[in-house]
Amino acid sequence: MTPVTAPVVASLRAVLLVALLATRASAQAHAEHAGAGLGTVHFSTSCRPEVAPRFDRAVALLHSFECGAAIRGFDNVLTADSTCAMAHWGLALSRWTNPTSPTNRAPALLARGRLATDAAGRLAAATPRERAYIAAIAQLYADFERVDQRTRVVAYEGAMADLVARYPADTEAKIFYALSIVAAAAPTDKSYDRQRRAGVLLESLWAEQPNHPGLAHYIIHSYDVPTLAPQAAAAARRYADIAPAAAHALHMPSHTFTRLGQWEASVRANQRSAEIALQDSSLAEVLHASDYLVYAYLQMRRDSAAKAVLDGLPAIAARFDPSAVTGAAPGWAGVFALAAMPARYALERRRWVDAASLAPTSSAFPYTEAMTYFARALGAAQVRRLSVARAAGDSLTAIHARLLASGESYWAEQVAIQRLGARAWLALAEGRAADALAQMREAAAREDATEKSAVTPGPLAPARELLGDLLMSMGRPADALAEYRRTLVKEPRRFRCIDGARRAALASGERAAAARYAIDLQELANMGASTATPR
Repeated sequence: MTPVTAPVVASLRAVLLVALLATRASAQAHAEHAGAGLGTVHFSTSCRPEVAPRFDRAVALLHSFECGAAIRGFDNVLTADSTCAMAHWGLALSRWTNPTSPTNRAPALLARGRLATDAAGRLAAATPRERAYIAAIAQLYADFERVDQRTRVVAYEGAMADLVARYPADTEAKIFYALSIVAAAAPTDKSYDRQRRAGVLLESLWAEQPNHPGLAHYIIHSYDVPTLAPQAAAAARRYADIAPAAAHALHMPSHTFTRLGQWEASVRANQRSAEIALQDSSLAEVLHASDYLVYAYLQMRRDSAAKAVLDGLPAIAARFDPSAVTGAAPGWAGVFALAAMPARYALERRRWVDAASLAPTSSAFPYTEAMTYFARALGAAQVRRLSVARAAGDSLTAIHARLLASGESYWAEQVAIQRLGARAWLALAEGRAADALAQMREAAAREDATEKSAVTPGPLAPARELLGDLLMSMGRPADALAEYRRTLVKEPRRFRCIDGARRAALASGERAAAARYAIDLQELANMGASTATPR
C-alpha cells in the first residue's frame, strides 16, 4: 500500500488557522458553489415551479445530514413560496437531525419540529401524497411529552411503509422509508434483518440513480455493522465523489473504512471532510471527522499526527460551546468527539498516568463525561492510584443512574459496560482476581450484545480486548489469545489488539501465529510511516 502523505494534516492547526482567517465573502462563495457538489436529487412537490431547484438542493443537503444548511434551504423556499407545505415537512425532518442517532431529542428541539409539522398540516394546498409525508413525519413528534422516542421512531417507520404502499412510484419515499428501517433497528438485534432489508432496497434504487447522495449514504448506514460492512464498500468508495461539497459526505465513507481496517482511506476521507467543514464553519463536523482521524492515525501508530490533531482542538473548542448543544441537536457529535479524542489518545498508547489525569467537561450528554471517567479509572488502576480509580468508578455509577432516569437506555448500557471494565481493573489492582475476571467477562458479553453508535469509530477500549489484557496479566496467555482473536473479528486491524495477540501467541508457544501477528503490525506501521514500535 502507498503510505499516506497528506501534507495538510501535518498539522490540523494550520488548516484551522487558514479557515478562521477566511473572509465572510470567501465562505459565502463556497456555500454558493456547494450547490454544484451535492449529487442529483429531484423531489416533486406542488410548490411553485420556480422554487423547485431550491427545494431539491435542500433535500440533497438533508440526504447528506447537512441539517443546518438544509434548514436554511427550506427557509429559503418558504421565503419565495409561503404556501409550500413540503418546505415545512423538510424543516421538521431536518430538525430531527441524524435519524440513526440513539440519543433522545431535547424537548426544545422536539417542540420546534412539531411546530413545523403543524404548519405543514395547516396548508390546504398540499396534495394527498404530500399530506402522507406530513402525517408520517408528525409521528416523530406526536405527544413527545408522554410517548417515548423508540415508539415514535417505529411509528414513523410504519407510516413511511404505508406511504410507499400508496405511492409505489415515488422513489424519494422509498429512500426515506429505507432510512427509517435502519433508524428503527434495535442495537441488540444481531440478525441485522432490518439493515439487510433496507440495504437491498437502497441498492436496487442506486443502480438506477447512481448520483443520488442519499442512496450511497444510507447504504453505508445500513451496513455499518461488522458482519455487513463489506457490502458497503462500493458506496463508501463512491459517496464522496457524489457530494464533494458536503463535509459529512466526505466523512461518511470512513465508517466503512473503519469497519474494514482501511486506515489510510479513513485518514484521507476525514482530512477532506475536516477541510470542507472548516471552510463552512461546521465545527461539530470538524470535530466528528477529527475523532475518526485520530482513531485511524493511532492504528497506524502515527502518534505525532494524532497529537497534531489534538493540539488543534483548543482553537476549535474556543468557538464551539458544548454547553449550547442539547438533545441530539446539530453539534452533539462535536461534544462527543471533544471528550473522546483525549481519552483515546491516552488509552491507545497506554499512557496510564495521562489517562488518570484527564479532566471531564460537563455537558448535556452525560455519556461523554463517562468516557473521561472510564479512561481515568483504567489509568488510575494501572498506576495504583486506587482512590482515583474508585472515585472515577463512582462517577460512572452516578452517570449510569442519570441516564436511566432520563430514558437514555442505549447510553446507559454503554456506561454500564464501561463501569464493569473500570471495576474489573480496580478489583485486579486490589488483588481480587476472580472478581476482576467475572466483571470483565460480563462487560465483554454485554458489549458483544449491542452495537456501537455511529458517532464513534469504536469503543475507547473494546471490552473483549481488555479481557485479553486482563488474562495476560493473570498469566493465562492462551485464554488471552482467544479473546484477542474474537476482538479482531469485530474490530479488524487494531494495532493494540494485534500486538496483544502477538504477545499472547508468543507466550503460549504459538510461534507461527506470533510471527504472523508481527507481520501484521509491521504492515500497519509501514502504512503510516510510523517510527513507533509495538508496545
